[in-house]
Amino acid sequence: QVQLVESGGGLVQTGGSLRLSCTASGLIFSINVMGWYRQAPGKQRELVATITSGGRTNYEDSVKGRFTISRDNAKNTVYLQMDSLKPEDTAVYYCNADIRDGWRSYDVSAYWGQGTQVTVSS
Repeated sequence: QVQLVESGGGLVQTGGSLRLSCTASGLIFSINVMGWYRQAPGKQRELVATITSGGRTNYEDSVKGRFTISRDNAKNTVYLQMDSLKPEDTAVYYCNADIRDGWRSYDVSAYWGQGTQVTVSS
């Protein structure tokens, strides 16, 4: 069974920084895309950023220039460096990964972390 464990959330003032980490463990043959999503109270979960195994990144418009996604393939870990944080960034942040967890090439499943709270005070 595969698990994603997140860490690094917390409370920070406007303009501050936080770094989120998410590590995948278990029966993993390979990891394709890894990413971060967030869900604010009363809103739908939205994409924040993704990164492929080759390092290609994609960002939601409101975080471009402020957030940086990266990954360490050897550690099965994805990071989200969040700078210049704003109150509207307050949400529960979830890690997501498309993981090949079986011998067949099409044994790929999407896994989610448990979520970590990020609160930005004004």
